[in-house]
Amino acid sequence: MSKSFHFIYIAVLSIIVTAVFFAVIYIGLPYYRLGIEERPFHAADNLLKPSGIWGHGFGIIGSFLMLIGVVFYMARKRFRAFGRIGLLKHWLEFHIFLCSLGPILVLYHTAFKFGGLVAISFWSMVAVFLSGVIGRFIYIQIPRTIEGRELSLNEVREMTGNISDQIKTLVSLDDESYHTIFDSTRNRIEPIRKNFLVRYFKRYKTNRDKLRNVKAVLDLKNVPRAQQKQVLDLVRSDISLHKRIERLVVMQNMFKYWHVAHLPFAFVMLIIMIIHVAVTLTFGYRWIF
Repeated sequence: MSKSFHFIYIAVLSIIVTAVFFAVIYIGLPYYRLGIEERPFHAADNLLKPSGIWGHGFGIIGSFLMLIGVVFYMARKRFRAFGRIGLLKHWLEFHIFLCSLGPILVLYHTAFKFGGLVAISFWSMVAVFLSGVIGRFIYIQIPRTIEGRELSLNEVREMTGNISDQIKTLVSLDDESYHTIFDSTRNRIEPIRKNFLVRYFKRYKTNRDKLRNVKAVLDLKNVPRAQQKQVLDLVRSDISLHKRIERLVVMQNMFKYWHVAHLPFAFVMLIIMIIHVAVTLTFGYRWIF
């Protein structure tokens, strides 16, 4: 999938979710704003109430979309038979689309009025949705291959290459100047601490100072501007790769904790949803069939 086509793909999915959200709100807002005792007298009650033609349909379609989104994405991740069907990141994007559109339709199915056991399922769904947003943020922070496979720590480290040899082929300097430049590429991975923001800004300032030191050395040795730019680009690239290594360690730890929150809520939501469907069928509720 080319970058242009991928952009169109994401744009279309986003437009569909946004359009459905605002279209139903526009049509049903006068009804949804009424109290429960007033709704039976509204003209749209037979359409938008949970057992109405539209309301019931919203629940069925929304639940179906969420099931499809969860089952197919898990199958793509866990079974080799699906391993070669599309890139994992594209499956994730479609999973996010279905599991965003589905909860919106389920919300309209409830007509913004819910209680009892169904309320537990609804708030579990909200927790799954919100944790999914957080999980997506964590996911994109982890370095990956073009296929979407997570890179190991060793694979990211191998990407750093030997910057010393590359710089020596670009410019000829004395040993002290080389030492100053190479010192700017030496980074160590620090563990997560409570003062994360302080450490982040401190690291940012340190990296800026290192680049200034490298530029000062190159200026002092009268290195041509074109070669200076090449050396500075190499140093920036090396600093960036070390950041990715640190981010990989941090985000992998966060991802472990994220699964602890995301998966249990998803199972609670699905189990109660199945119970809800079974009860409605038992009491004879039918949609358009």
